This record gives sequence, structure tokens and C-alpha cells, in this order.
Amino acid sequence: MKQQHTRSAFDDLWRGRLDRRAFLVGGLAVLGAGVLTRAQERPRWTAFPFALGVASGDPASDGIVLWTRLAPEPLQGGGMPPDPVTVRWEVAEDDGMRRIVRHGTASAAAQGAHSVHVEVDGLDPDRLYWYRFHAGDATSALGRTRTLPRGRADVNRMRFAFASCQHYETGYFTAYRHMAAEDLDVVFHLGDYIYEGAGRDNQVRKHQGVELTTLAHYRDRYAQYKLDPDLQAAHAAFPWIVTPDDHEVDNNWAGDISEGNDPRDIFLARRAAAYQAYYEHMPLRRRSIPAGPSMQLYRQFTYGKLASFFVLDTRQFRTDQPCMDGTKPPCPGTADPSGTILGAAQERWLLDGMHRSKRAWNVMPQQVMMARVDQAPGPDERVSMDQWPGYDACRTRLLEFIARRRPSNPVVLTGDIHSNWVNDLKVDFRDEKSPAVATELVGTSITSGGDGMDMPERLTGVLAENPFVKFYNGQRGYVSCSVTPQTWQADYQVMEAVTRKDAPRRTRASFVISDGRAGAHRL
Repeated sequence: MKQQHTRSAFDDLWRGRLDRRAFLVGGLAVLGAGVLTRAQERPRWTAFPFALGVASGDPASDGIVLWTRLAPEPLQGGGMPPDPVTVRWEVAEDDGMRRIVRHGTASAAAQGAHSVHVEVDGLDPDRLYWYRFHAGDATSALGRTRTLPRGRADVNRMRFAFASCQHYETGYFTAYRHMAAEDLDVVFHLGDYIYEGAGRDNQVRKHQGVELTTLAHYRDRYAQYKLDPDLQAAHAAFPWIVTPDDHEVDNNWAGDISEGNDPRDIFLARRAAAYQAYYEHMPLRRRSIPAGPSMQLYRQFTYGKLASFFVLDTRQFRTDQPCMDGTKPPCPGTADPSGTILGAAQERWLLDGMHRSKRAWNVMPQQVMMARVDQAPGPDERVSMDQWPGYDACRTRLLEFIARRRPSNPVVLTGDIHSNWVNDLKVDFRDEKSPAVATELVGTSITSGGDGMDMPERLTGVLAENPFVKFYNGQRGYVSCSVTPQTWQADYQVMEAVTRKDAPRRTRASFVISDGRAGAHRL
């Protein structure tokens, strides 16, 4: 049994191992600057400090990230003293925590909202583990996690789910309760974990506070979301791999440009605050510690020989949306070769990684719709400038690369749009005879948009305009996937309602992708 002391990432800051200026961009100073006092070893609590639950994420074949945050008063800034607190952690091979295989301590410091990110290593590949935390006289809920198979392992099956867009005000997170009951290896969250707007009356639930702009604002909003018991259950059941979209910062932001075209320094200060709070509340590794308004979010995960996952970041490095954003007719900006949704470095990383991949499936979990959906029935053409159609040259480069280099079984996983879609991806979407080169599975929202409906009449004409669209559904839920070397099955799980608690879930449709054949067919 190995013991580890896990030094907080924020401890490194004060020991000079991280650039202190990274935490001061735009006037944002880390709380508690100065000399750290000795961590409190045995605090006694008047309120439960683990109210925000536990989580694990960024799995590897030999390790995992374990997360929690001490917050006895979650909606009042956490309610913690300025001193750091020692947190003990344990990892076991059984849910009774009798066969402990790793344990250690970590320091929860005010600079990181008293969050803890433990990078546990030395674990066995492809197996379940259970974990918990202790601080003083309090013990957290029990979490379950799983390591990935070794990179060269023959794997017969993988089960995972992907989800996005969980607006607290517009519904209950019951979908996560259903997800937690599934047999999954990992969950991918594709963005809009929180929404940044001020609280509104006459909603299902109400955000606390004003529109988010400061670190304190973002911290309290994450706390409000993480108090939800169904979201906590899904985090405690599986490791998560996360990537943000726009609402973790500001609606439809692009690079260093806000939705409202705020002064650049003001927006970058807001983005730094948002990224700091995102890191503090997600099970991310040290590589993703923000440096002011910058954060390493694109990264690769391999699941034995079965699959390689290239998690993308389509916000931080994109150029501004062309044609003044919105859903509009294509303009010269959409075809501009310098327009990018990935940025040059991330695009090179993605193409190189897919070229080198030897896995059976090459998967791109990312945020916004890639298919070039014409949203205007009839002779007119209108496309979304915030999605990949607004960055047509960048998307065409990717799809031409896939058509030319033929990486094995490319699949795109998408969130954002609050509806379910299955799309054939083509180099030339205007040519109905152009072959599919990849498959896009688009998942609906957990709650955003309210209850939704199966098929709005307004979309009948739109779908006729886009024959590469194989499925549409406007209800809420998530997508669960079962992958083998030969087939990929995607089950579109939808909720009867999200505006009332405890609604049932059903499988609305199932699609299969076959090895060596782009495009999905319905079961």
C-alpha cells in the first residue's frame, strides 16, 4: 500500500514553480497572497465540508484524478477560513474500503477555493476502484472510478455516455440519475456545464446572483450546480473527461472577443476568472491549470487498441464569427482560409494525432455542430456562424484530410445545439452523391431549452434540405454508446420531461456505425 502526499497546484505557485503573473492577468489576484500558514490537520466542522460531492476524471491506464472541494457554506463563497486544510484520501479495490491500495494527503488552499486535485498513480489498468476523502472529523461520500486499458491492450468493448448543456434554471438534472445507473466506463461532458446569466424569476429553478464576471461569481455558480444530487451521483459513479464550451465564460465568445465586444483586457480578465473556477471544480490534471486567461484543454486519451479520443477546444483559439454571428447566408468570411475554429497549433496536433493513430476508432469529442446544415427551407441558404459552417475552410481541411489519409473510423461527438442529430460528414455537403467520410453524433441538452419536443414542424423543411441528416429529435437527455472493434451503437436516451422531478427516460432511437464504413444506420 503506497502513501502519497499530493501537493496542491497552488502550493507550487507560492514555491515559485508556477508563474505568479499567470494568476494576476486583468487585475485578478489569487486570494491569500503571502506566506502560507501550516495546514490545519484536524478541523472540527459545524457544517458538512464535502457538500459539493466527489468526482474523478482524466483517466489513464495507471492512474486517475480525484477531486473534491471543502465548502461548508457552498453558496457564500465556501465558508472556509483563509488557512489551508489537510485532506486525506484513500483508494481501495472494494466498495467497503477494506483493501486500500493508495492513500495520502493533500493541502486544500484558499487560492484554489479549497479544492483538491489528487493525481493518483500506480494503479492497475482497466479496473474499478473506489475512493473517499477525510478532513478533520468529516468523511466524504464514496466515489467509484475506473482506469483505462493499456495502450496496446486488445479490448472487446467500451461503454460510455456523452452529455452537455445543463441549464440549472430550465429543468431538473434527472437525466444524470438515469445515467448513473448505467454500466459505463467513462462520461464525456462537451460543454455548458454552467450558464453565466443572472437569476431569473418564474423558472423551474433560479440561479443565485447576477451575471457572472468575477471569480467569486463563478465559484458560487459552480457550487450551486454541484449541489444537485443527480449531478453528484453521475460524477461519483464514473470518471469524467470534460471540455468547456461558451457558457462557462460568456455566450458565443470567440478567442479574445466577448459576445458584447467588451474591451479586450476586461474580457480576458473575465475569462481568467472563469477558467480558474472551471479548473477548481473539474477533475483535471496539472497540465490544465490556467495561466491567466489561457488553459490547456485539448488532449488525447486512448482506450487500448479500440479507440483514440481527441478532445477538442473550439472556443479559446477561434477567430471571430464571420458575418456578425447568428444564422445567416454564407458570406466571404465563412470561406476565409485564415478563419479557424481550432487555431493552427491545435489543428496540427489533431491531424498529426489522427495520422499516427493505430486504433480502430478515432473519436473527436467537441462542442459545436460540424455538419453544414442549411437552416433555410427552399432556395435560400442559412448556416450557423458559431458552428463549424462559419469556419468552412477549417472544416474542409479536416474532412479532406480524413478523406485522403483515411484514419480508421472517424466519429465526431457534439453538444451545444440542444437537440439530437445523426449526420453523415462529407467534404462537399452540397453534392448529395458525395460520399460520407465520417459520422457525427450530436447529443441534446440535459435541460437547456426546457422540455423540448420530438419533431417541431418548422424543421420538416430543413431536414428535407439536408439529406445527410439521418436523425433529428428535440427532447432532452444524453447519448450512451457501446463500442466494439466491429460496431459502434449509439442509443439516444430522452427524458419525458425536465420541468418536473423524477421523469422517466426512454431510448428514442439507436444507430449503428460499422467498422470501415462511414455513416450510421438506424436499428
